[in-house]
Amino acid sequence: MAVSMIRLSGDQINPYIDDLARLRIEVFRSFPYLYDGDMGYERKYLDTYARSPESLFVLAMDGESVIGAATGIPMDHETEEFKGPFIEQGYEPEKIFYFGESVLLPEYRGQGIGVAFFDHREGHAREQGRFTHCCFCAVERPLDHPLRPSDYQPLDQFWHNRGYRKVPALATTYTWKDVDQAEETAKPMTFWLRRID
Repeated sequence: MAVSMIRLSGDQINPYIDDLARLRIEVFRSFPYLYDGDMGYERKYLDTYARSPESLFVLAMDGESVIGAATGIPMDHETEEFKGPFIEQGYEPEKIFYFGESVLLPEYRGQGIGVAFFDHREGHAREQGRFTHCCFCAVERPLDHPLRPSDYQPLDQFWHNRGYRKVPALATTYTWKDVDQAEETAKPMTFWLRRID
């Protein structure tokens, strides 16, 4: 069956919150995130996006099943952990559209869905008329991490090809529990940025 795309904003996502939460938990268990997630946290996290009328959810559907998703939200609607580095470096959060995640089940990768996710989010940001930049952040894991698969391919080149640049000065930490750890630990995160105006 062909994959279709649905674009939603704000509380239009509510019927899909649990589907999206389960998808995030499943996909982010893999390296480099190694996220040992739970539905309670996921619902709270996604509620930030559901409460923003300018947010974007792009759902990839195989029939009635959500097999992939990408999200975005104005940076000025995000949490302090995400806004802080931009304010410190002289950026204006109200002019930045933040990409929350892009998650896709492995069996659907390599079909152009990831590219479509970027196209939809960048298009949405331009349509709003107030954003000069799009950005996202990625976790930094050491090259010798014990759970790094031998065939792991980072997405850096894909992101570069989309026009994004890693900005080391825009860094933060975010806390979650890894699949092989007993407790939550802070992870270094670095932002990638692109001008869209």
